Amino acid sequence: MIVAEAVGRTLVRLGADRAFGVVGSGNFHVTGAMVAAGARYVAARHESGAAVMADAYARVSGRLGVVTVHQGCGLTNALTGITEAAKSRTPLVVLAADTPAADLRSNFRIDQDALARAVGARPERVHGPDTAVADTVRACRLAVSGRRTVVLNLPTDVQSREVALPLPEPEAPRLHSPAPAQEAVAELAGLLARARRPVFIAGRGALRGPCSQGRPAAEALRELGAATGALLATSAVARGLFHGDPWSLDVAGGFSSPLAAELISGADLVVGWGCALNKWTTRHGSLIAADASLVQVDVEAEAIGAHRPVDLGVVGDAAATASAVTALFTGGGPSPAEDPPQDGRHGYRSPEVRARIERELAWRTVAYTDDSAGGSIDPRTLSVRLDELLPRERVLAVDSGNFMGYPAMFLSVPDERGFCFTQAFQSIGLGLATAIGAALARPDRLPVAALGDGGALMGVSELETVVRLGLPMAVVVYNDRAYGAEVHHFAGGGTDLSTVTFPDTDIAALARGLGFTAVTVRGEDDLASVAAWVNGPRSTPLLVDAKITSEQGSWWLKEAFHGH
Repeated sequence: MIVAEAVGRTLVRLGADRAFGVVGSGNFHVTGAMVAAGARYVAARHESGAAVMADAYARVSGRLGVVTVHQGCGLTNALTGITEAAKSRTPLVVLAADTPAADLRSNFRIDQDALARAVGARPERVHGPDTAVADTVRACRLAVSGRRTVVLNLPTDVQSREVALPLPEPEAPRLHSPAPAQEAVAELAGLLARARRPVFIAGRGALRGPCSQGRPAAEALRELGAATGALLATSAVARGLFHGDPWSLDVAGGFSSPLAAELISGADLVVGWGCALNKWTTRHGSLIAADASLVQVDVEAEAIGAHRPVDLGVVGDAAATASAVTALFTGGGPSPAEDPPQDGRHGYRSPEVRARIERELAWRTVAYTDDSAGGSIDPRTLSVRLDELLPRERVLAVDSGNFMGYPAMFLSVPDERGFCFTQAFQSIGLGLATAIGAALARPDRLPVAALGDGGALMGVSELETVVRLGLPMAVVVYNDRAYGAEVHHFAGGGTDLSTVTFPDTDIAALARGLGFTAVTVRGEDDLASVAAWVNGPRSTPLLVDAKITSEQGSWWLKEAFHGH
């Protein structure tokens, strides 16, 4: 057996059940070894798409992600997807072939270690036949235990060397949740006991990752919320974590509905659970009242207070910390909401607040003037109707752009595994590949990709991948014939916008040529074709080229620009 085969087999033994990639001569053998060991290989049409698919697969499945690329140009092509994964702290191993150390004049030669570090990934290397298994295990442990994206460089000359058999049995990485200090738990319990209007915001750190141990954070936070009267919210990336809870405010931040923003900004205590509390989640700080106490719970000390000062930082796992605080309350510790009012309210939970959440929380209940006209459909109307037409059991992936708030908030999701939001790098063009990875992680659900026309055309090659894989996917293109974010950012005062506007493109025709059922939507009546596809056999994927109105920027974008 050669080193490449040993590395591939070891990855599968450590739990990698899929590999995404574009195969060239440098990664041919290691990819084949993974397939021979039982992993499924998914061929993308571009390395960036492959990296994004692996990222999304890891997020939605809760398993280790693997992407495999050729040396040099294969790695540079994948770099945007790797950057997104690294910034999102996705447990991902990038199997990157590398040039031999002595081949100084190779066309493919670049400093792959430096490239990985530059985008926030961790470079590792397979050094030789004697360490091949140990090097692979180390990379997987770093990815899983540290929630890191690891670039595992595999020089082609090392790959071909023979290893001694039998291979050592690798030990699967295990992740134990760090417990918080007791004094920190007591201080947080005291703050919650005194709070009259507490709000919890759960982020990426509250989602379960590969090899997670113990109870889910959502369960622990619901229990603590019930004990303290806290309302529940999430950052955008964790949307769906509290789906179905009557006290859930959905997303905190730029996507918040008016009622959610009102209630969050009215809190006297906000606790972030595995949440960065960055400018997007706090609306540039405006969602946190000036006199509110702010607490941040995170497994990494360096994350606490990184975006804004906090009154209390707790280093600990979200689930473990919430459970420890709940134990204080239920074990005769501090009583929440001291001197409670006589109006039936428990913390922030009153009959009036619950009734308002039921009536007013969802964006679809917020009144608006339908701007559909002249052969274009209002993106709000489009999104509301799609939410009615598409099955509830769905996994939604949303690309970046001016349009993104409409599908992200008007389309419901069944839980946190039903929403995949690759926005840490804020690159457009990743949405379709995200949907492919998410679809393979949840084959029991309808995959929905929501894209802008700019992002759709950037990732258009992966439409062929959707057809080839036989995915019953609905791809919705919010087509405003422009880079809408730039149009609405710079519009006014006679500014020339010709650099960010384009002629209308028949994206439906492109998709049809690749094997999609495709429809063009200019008004509500055109959505009958979507209903027909949903009710039919769905033997081909669907693309909806929706010509949307573009006279004004989206609400979230106005808020984002206001903060600059």
